[in-house]
Amino acid sequence: MLDSVTSAALSSALDGLSLRQQAIADNIANVNTPGYHAKRVRFEDALAASVQAGDGHAAATTATSLEPTRLDGNNVNLDTETLSNIDTVLRFQFASQAAGAEFSGLRTAMRTA
Repeated sequence: MLDSVTSAALSSALDGLSLRQQAIADNIANVNTPGYHAKRVRFEDALAASVQAGDGHAAATTATSLEPTRLDGNNVNLDTETLSNIDTVLRFQFASQAAGAEFSGLRTAMRTA
């Protein structure tokens, strides 16, 4: 069960969301840094393909945002980062609750065995 597609997918999702949270924090910290380009983390498409293939393991990738820049060369949009942060936190909470429920089921199965 610990090596199931679900467990692997949840672990990959939590890793990707954690990396995204770090990128958002870096972006916000550099909102006023001239020439800084925002980072974007993607993993959902790779994760979906991996789950469909029966594996569940997927690595997140970080890329530089190609969004337009301000006059100082920075392209961090605080509104975009704030919304992305809220979305990421909610997704992380959901995935961690799902992982907790899976481990709880495993713990219950081990007690009754």
